[in-house]
Formats: sequence, structure tokens, C-alpha cells
Amino acid sequence: METNKTALVLGATGGIGGAIAGALLRHGWKVRGMARDAAAAHKQNQQIEWLKGDAMRRADVVDHARGVSVIVHAVNPPNYANWDKLVLPMIDNTIAAAQVAGGARILLPGTIYNFDPARTPVIDASTPQQPCSRKGAIRVELERRLEQAAPEVPSLILRAGDFFGPGARASWFAQAMVTPGKPVHRLTELTRGGGHSWAYLPDLAEAAARLLDESEKLQPFERVQFEGYYDQSGTGLVEAVSRVVGRKVATRHFPWWVMALLSPFRGFPREAAEIAQYWRYPIRLDNRRLTELIGPEPRTGLDAAVRTSLVHLGCLPENAVNVLSVA
Repeated sequence: METNKTALVLGATGGIGGAIAGALLRHGWKVRGMARDAAAAHKQNQQIEWLKGDAMRRADVVDHARGVSVIVHAVNPPNYANWDKLVLPMIDNTIAAAQVAGGARILLPGTIYNFDPARTPVIDASTPQQPCSRKGAIRVELERRLEQAAPEVPSLILRAGDFFGPGARASWFAQAMVTPGKPVHRLTELTRGGGHSWAYLPDLAEAAARLLDESEKLQPFERVQFEGYYDQSGTGLVEAVSRVVGRKVATRHFPWWVMALLSPFRGFPREAAEIAQYWRYPIRLDNRRLTELIGPEPRTGLDAAVRTSLVHLGCLPENAVNVLSVA
């Protein structure tokens, strides 16, 4: 059993990093967080040992990783931008820090961008990675570097679909489906036919903590898929929001065609257009390896998860009562 339960969480001020940090604390881990403004981060969460640093500066990551057994690599470029300049240097810094720490395990929240959605309806650890986008190619290379670093640096890739839940403000649910801070009068539908995989952050974070508690069962390089909520119809999340707010909510479709039209001008439209195909084709994540390691996947009921998400986004009062049953 792992005796040194100290983790450095890179990206602990963000949604997935913050959720995993919280889950590790609940599981008895000591958690260090690295932030450019450590004082401000400390005011937000005093349970974490906050250290000033930048994931793009190798010396910062190496210094703060000394004495840890796990590094959670939950940093991503903001606004889907500059992946080609930031993603790989940051993982190289984390690998170097893990080496200096004596072979600390790296936990990487993985994405589905590594795969061609038109040819990959189900993903497991052996599914061929055939990226069809710039982001996908970068993520494939990122995972290749982790695999190459093992067994000297062990790693765990925990792959999931799109996030939603408390803290997941930089998500499609929070930034496109609903409007934070406002009651839900209209929803934006993102899927373009077929299903979609969603990951409720508290459940995903709990799964991460349980996996790290079972580190002796993990391979030196392990890919595990988190199934989460598979919205087979593509409308299940929309229907859940209607049930939770107590009335059938009008919908509109996200203007993917506008993103494609504006993509030559770069910026967000180009980034959105590149991942539009992941909303066109269904992708489900096969969690058999996850359940082998930790038993049943942590799973909050969909309506409860949606309700908590809307309350945290300021779209719903905490005392709201569900009065609608959507057929």
C-alpha cells in the first residue's frame, strides 16, 4: 500500500484539478496546490498547501513536487487556445518533476480528442488512437510521452467525456447550454445526432481518489475510462434540466455552422469548429478496467447532479422544488 499520501495538484484552481484535490483531501491525502497567485488561492481553499508557481516553469514544478508520490496534471490552456505552444512543454515539466521526486505517479485527466469519433463509437484502453484534429494529435503525443517515461515515471490516464458540475465553469454545459447567473429560460442543444458522454465532476474526482488509493493494483502505465452519464439520445441532459427547473424549457441548437464559417478567422470559432465532430457522432467510454480496480463507478443520479450544477452556477435557488415530470 502507498504510505506517502502527498499529492501536488497542478491546476488546483480549476474545475477538474480542484475537484480531484477535494476528493484527495477527503481520502486523507495531503495536497499541495500550485498557483500564480498563491495568496488568493489560499483564501478560496485553506485545506490545500498553496505554493506560488507556473506550470510552464520547470523549476517551479520540480521544486514543489519534492517529496510527493502523486502529481495531478490538470492544467490546460485557457479558452481552447495555444495548445501547440503550451500543452507539451507543461507535460514535459511534470515528467521531469516526477523523476526528481523519485518516480511519483502522474495522474492525467484524459480526453476523447485522441480518437476519430466517426470510427470510434466505444473507447477502451486498447482502442487505436487516430486523431483527426490538431488537438487530438497533441493529446496523442502527450500520452505517448507518458508511456515512454514509464516505468521510471508511472502514470494513470483517467479518460472521461465532457465535464459538468460544481466548479466546471470552463465547460460546454456552463458556457453554452445555460447562462451562469441567470434562470434557465432557454437551453442550447449541442449534440447533432447520436449520443454524448458526460462526466459529473464530483463522481470523476471520487473515482480518481479511489484509483490512487489502490495504486498497488495499477500498471506502470495505465489508461482507465470513466463512463459517466452516456446520453444515448443526445437529449437526456436537456430533459433533466427541464425536470429540475420544474418546467419544459425551450431549446435552440448551437450554431456549429457559424463556427465553421468563421473558423478561418481563428480564435474560438476555429477551436469550436475543430471539435464539432465530437458532438455529431456518439462516443461511449468502456469502464470495465475502472470497475476491476475500484468496484462500481461513483455515480450520482442525473437529476441530482444537474440540480447541484445549476445551483452552483447561480441558475437555480438552493430551495428550488422539482414539479415537472418530462415524458
